[in-house]
This record gives sequence, structure tokens and C-alpha cells, in this order.
Amino acid sequence: MIYVTRLNGEVFAINPDLIEFIDSTPDTVISMTTGKKIVVSESIDEIIVKIIKYKRKIYEFGPYKPYFRRNEV
Repeated sequence: MIYVTRLNGEVFAINPDLIEFIDSTPDTVISMTTGKKIVVSESIDEIIVKIIKYKRKIYEFGPYKPYFRRNEV
């Protein structure tokens, strides 16, 4: 999930895997695959940087890296 800010200052998280496209008209509008449109204060470039950081964090260790050892759970 990435955090974005509505124009009224409310911060919330969205799933970047559900973003279909991002438009700037002049406000930034995120169109989701669900059909929902979200107007945010971040620029397109800022959102792209957040998505890249999110993806790097998710795939940093590869798909088979365990987060916990059995005796730690």
C-alpha cells in the first residue's frame, strides 16, 4: 500500500496494483481498475516514486524469503 493525500489533507492508503492510470488535469486523478477515481494532492511523479519504493520493498528479498523462522512465531 502507498499513502496519498486528498485535497482536503486526509491521508489514506491505496493498493498500487489496482491503479489503471494517473492523469493530471491540473489536479492529479488516480483511476483505479475498480472504476473509482481519486483526486490527490501529490504529483504524478511523486506517486510513481512511491510505487517504485513500494515494489522494491516487496520484492527486495525475492518470493521465497521467509519473514519469520518457525521458532520465532
